[in-house]
Amino acid sequence: MKTIVLKVDWSVKQRLRKNLRKVRDAGTKLRYLMIFNLLAGRSCHKTAEVLKVHHTTVGRVAKRFAQYGEAGLQDGRCDNGQDKLGEHFLQELDRVVRKTPQDFGWKRPTWTRELLVEVLVRRTGVRVHVGTMSRALAAIKARRCQPRPRVQCPWSKGRKTRRLNRLKGLLDTLPRRERLFYEDEVDIHLNPKIGLDWTGYGQQKEAMTPGKNQKRYLAGALDVRSGAITWVEADHKTSYLFLDLLDKLCQRYPEVQRFHLILDNYRIHSSTIVLAALGGYLAGKVALHFLPPYCPDHNKIERVWKDLHANVTRNHRCRGMKHLMQEVRYYLHKRNRQTARRRLAA
Repeated sequence: MKTIVLKVDWSVKQRLRKNLRKVRDAGTKLRYLMIFNLLAGRSCHKTAEVLKVHHTTVGRVAKRFAQYGEAGLQDGRCDNGQDKLGEHFLQELDRVVRKTPQDFGWKRPTWTRELLVEVLVRRTGVRVHVGTMSRALAAIKARRCQPRPRVQCPWSKGRKTRRLNRLKGLLDTLPRRERLFYEDEVDIHLNPKIGLDWTGYGQQKEAMTPGKNQKRYLAGALDVRSGAITWVEADHKTSYLFLDLLDKLCQRYPEVQRFHLILDNYRIHSSTIVLAALGGYLAGKVALHFLPPYCPDHNKIERVWKDLHANVTRNHRCRGMKHLMQEVRYYLHKRNRQTARRRLAA
């Protein structure tokens, strides 16, 4: 590549330094730095190495500066007209991508960039290239990911809202000697739950399975006030597991006059055995408040179980159920200690 020699007066160099301090665009600032490096006597190759760009880019900028002066350092795309990815376009794209193509009359159930281009043309009148659509999706922080399977709640929207509002208001009206908990069960499998993990190039990690799966079950209660979790373990998920949890709550909180539990509609929570206990030795001690059907997002203990799987059971390498349950107990005890420390610090 032919060596480019730039020479400017001292006053021009001072003006360039002054204007550089005012530049906010990263690309324009980079072009100014190329010129300063060349004026300092560095070659195109050395300047490119210092600024981490290609040497032909340095040569192109130098030629524009030699021909047009400081005007040659400005972004040449300013002549392209108004950017198509305006605020209105991006807002409309965000609304569209949150729905499905079938909501806009298409047969396909999932989005492609080409389909997004066609839908946005109809809704905004602006047609962009598929590559520009990729840039637009990045601008609104859209991403490709798997949907979460769920069952639709059979209740009407009004009935569901009223029930959820009543449950949210429980804590505000709760007497001092009563406590509110979120309750749920979780399955612990010896076969590891397979999940995403960072791997090296060309590598596929292995999650070893025992062949014959084993299971343990936990029933847990999350204290809304303290954030502490109380749990019990069993080999089977039955009504007696749930009653064991109620008994442990009574032992752990002897000063509490009444326990309020927000829980789902799983059959072990309302079985004949549980109803007999609530009408017998637990009469007046425990009140159950059921969520609307298929609403796991409103049970806050679900997040605890999600973190448990992420920190313990996902891709685990425990050789037996005994080792795995030790890891589960360690994580839950550690979580309770961290929660207690945060409350003291606050």
